[in-house]
Amino acid sequence: MATPPPIKLKQSQTNATAQTLTAAASSSASHDTARLLVRETLRISANLASSPSIPAEPPLSLADSPESRSLNRRRLGLVEEEYVNSSLRLICCEEIDGRRWNYVAEKDALSGTFKKNSIRALTLHSPQAPVEDLMSFVRSYVVPEGFPDSVIPSYVPYMTWRALKHFFGGAMGVFTTQTLLSSVGVSRNRATPGAVAINWILKDGAGRVGKMLFARQGKKFDYDLKQLRFTGDLLMELGAGVELATAAVPHLFLPLACAANVVKNVAAVTSTSTRTPIYKAFAKGENIGDVTAKGECVGNIADLLGTGMSILISKRNPSLFTTFALLSCGYVFSSYQEVKSVVLHTLNRARFTVAVDSFLKTGRVPSLQEGNLNEKILSFPWLKDKPVVLGPRFKDAFQDPGVYLAVEPLFEKERYIVTYNPSKGKVYALLKDQAKSDDILKAAFHAHVLLHFVRSSNESRSSAQKQRDYNNYSDIVLTTTDLEAHISESCKMVSKSYGIFKSKAAEQGWKMSESLLNPGRARLCASDKSG
Repeated sequence: MATPPPIKLKQSQTNATAQTLTAAASSSASHDTARLLVRETLRISANLASSPSIPAEPPLSLADSPESRSLNRRRLGLVEEEYVNSSLRLICCEEIDGRRWNYVAEKDALSGTFKKNSIRALTLHSPQAPVEDLMSFVRSYVVPEGFPDSVIPSYVPYMTWRALKHFFGGAMGVFTTQTLLSSVGVSRNRATPGAVAINWILKDGAGRVGKMLFARQGKKFDYDLKQLRFTGDLLMELGAGVELATAAVPHLFLPLACAANVVKNVAAVTSTSTRTPIYKAFAKGENIGDVTAKGECVGNIADLLGTGMSILISKRNPSLFTTFALLSCGYVFSSYQEVKSVVLHTLNRARFTVAVDSFLKTGRVPSLQEGNLNEKILSFPWLKDKPVVLGPRFKDAFQDPGVYLAVEPLFEKERYIVTYNPSKGKVYALLKDQAKSDDILKAAFHAHVLLHFVRSSNESRSSAQKQRDYNNYSDIVLTTTDLEAHISESCKMVSKSYGIFKSKAAEQGWKMSESLLNPGRARLCASDKSG
């Protein structure tokens, strides 16, 4: 009996597809793998069939940042979730001080064009906390616009020490004013109002006279800026001390108050004259006015805080001497650190000495920070103890005509003459009448090189002499032959190294000017030696 043929059932298209895929995959995979492929194919097909023609916005997770969410909406041309189904469209974005805004406009559904005067601004930031608003308001008064990119890094330590200095200065002002009023007789009614007014006017008038007389020293504010600034603060302290002394001798109020006001006005001239160059060193670009205004605002705020603190302290009747001593120490220390934190790009005498000494000892020119940090601040400009004298009188440099006649031929091709005076222990750089700017700088460099040779020779001679006899140290005196040898060696070294020094100084950012070295006005003139 023949076996009946199998009954063929009608299969759906899906099953047929599954069987087809299963048959194709069965040659290279197992039956379970084929079934998985069929299931994934059907799922993907169903998703594609049900998706809209317009691409949907990517889902936003809680971890997405506000910037990423706004970027996803911007790709659709929409702004903010509440406007997804509206007619608003993004026009442009704007950023001010780190805060961003989107500008949107309303689109007409019928014509497809934007409506007139429909632009609106939408902020992309949540409202700031009150504390942040307060800090933003304070920053607008105490730091320059664009801070910290608008100033050099040394601006922050300078303003910190400046604020502390003004804080201590404001505190001292309360005690000095209280002392002056007590001494003049206001607090105890020991003088008539007319006499009090006259004394006070005379005191202020004397201060103005001192300010005018000191103004003729204005040129020194350019090349000894830091030294004069710190000296001015010391004078301010001296004036405050003299004012406090009126409490001990009230009958000498007028002469002491006048002297104190003269000293304090001289200090005020110094502070005012050096303020602009310092602020200019901090500014980047053309923002010197902004830097100056914010710096003065910081000083005034600190002064008011110090005044308020001092008023509270004075109500407890503290020891006047102890309080003044503590405030003075804080004022002087803050002033010193304030001046030390200033980084200037110019080479005055003090920084020029630091640069040349470093170059002669190590072969490198210090950076701006190193040079300013190693500059000697406690060097009062009016003292005459500097080992190098630039542009002196001939009679100060030479006492022996034989030395001049021996040295002069070595500088026949130069526009200056450098020598050493053993009796004074100084190196003198005399300038000829043809000397130009670079000649003066070269003369100053040569003078420091000769001083280096002389000091090295004296140190070696001193060590040898001490080993032989401690009592004959006075025999260490340079002879004319030794001096000629040192000057000759210095000439050879200067001819080789002066150009290298200038290039390395320029690489470090130093700016050299002969006027900042403050040369003397004396010049050697050509003379007829035939007679």
